[in-house]
Amino acid sequence: MAAPASAPADSRSRPAVRDVVFVDGVRTPFGKAGSKGLYAQTRADDLVVKVIRELLRRHPELPPERIDEVAIAATTQIGDQGLTIGRSAALLAGLPKSVPGFAIDRMCAGAMTAVTSVSSGIAFGAYDVAIAGGVEHMGNHPMGEGVDPNPRYVSDKIVDPSALIMGSTAENLHDRFPSLTKERTDAYSALSQQRYDDALRTGKITPDLVPVSTRSDEGWGLATADEPPRPGTTADALAGLKTPFRPHGRVTPGNAAGLNDGATGCLVADADTAAELGLPVGMRLVGYAFAGVEPEVMGVGPVPATEKALQRAGLSIDDIGLFEINEAFAVQVLAFLEHFGIADDDPRVNPWGGAIACGHPLASSGVRLMTQLSRHFAEHPEVRYGITTMCIGFGMGGTVIWENPNYQAGGER
Repeated sequence: MAAPASAPADSRSRPAVRDVVFVDGVRTPFGKAGSKGLYAQTRADDLVVKVIRELLRRHPELPPERIDEVAIAATTQIGDQGLTIGRSAALLAGLPKSVPGFAIDRMCAGAMTAVTSVSSGIAFGAYDVAIAGGVEHMGNHPMGEGVDPNPRYVSDKIVDPSALIMGSTAENLHDRFPSLTKERTDAYSALSQQRYDDALRTGKITPDLVPVSTRSDEGWGLATADEPPRPGTTADALAGLKTPFRPHGRVTPGNAAGLNDGATGCLVADADTAAELGLPVGMRLVGYAFAGVEPEVMGVGPVPATEKALQRAGLSIDDIGLFEINEAFAVQVLAFLEHFGIADDDPRVNPWGGAIACGHPLASSGVRLMTQLSRHFAEHPEVRYGITTMCIGFGMGGTVIWENPNYQAGGER
């Protein structure tokens, strides 16, 4: 007979929450979307296959059959980004047929949500090891392809019509916070390009990249570097660019991420399983949060998401020593920094530049942020906590807090 509802559950049915660790992450070089881009004739699922195979190649200590799940995000889940891409890419990559997979969508935070979803499963004991990542081939599948927004969004005034155009939401953010001027966004964008170029020249970027064989009308090639960066960019050069979302506006192709193709992936595991298999530990998951905001100013989403994540973790913004913030638009990053009293050029923020330089293939970007933060942690044992955060289309933000396994007490932060 079943126990009364008020009776305490058997302790054996309530497993202890387990520590979750980020093992490693990789990505393809990011390409420009379009007929002349790196991946114009490359399938999206093949980009994911390259990422999965590279993770396994780098970690021969991980038996493929020990992978319990493959979660892959895509914003536009049709064509070669459809067919439950987590499962289909796992099969194409040669993982055992016993390894399941699924697809996930939270627009720009797709890969971030893939990581938090499997991490929750690991913490609960449903998985020991999982692969999580994302892909977006914006050349083959532009954002919004095949979408049919319900007319009630506008007719019932549920959202402002500008909420459906990401660039317009960035202009709205400028309106809401007049102190976030175009001059500031251009200066920040030039700094992002400079920091990326410095990181590339000092060997920081390339180790994370998986070479991808490509095909074009000219024949076969090999993608080994990001295509979008513009080294030597200056704020003065950005000042004269056109503002496509509003006449005499402030958002330009120079202070926003472009339209890009690419894929990312990472290994996430239970801490004890990682130790058992000899897997390295890049970061320990502390907590995460997602939050909603007005869709027409979606760029402010990282602010409440970060406040929520910090509050639940019992931390404050002063505890955070490194920030990886997705640069969908420069104004969105500046809104976050200004809210928390952080300088526009703070060296803790995106030390190797960001999406304005390297690109933002929507659903893939969350894992790029995580991979870079784990590399920063290895170089900065004085830093204990860092965050990865991003705005999300249709009015959301997501933030994940991580702890540095290399932390040594007595450092600066």
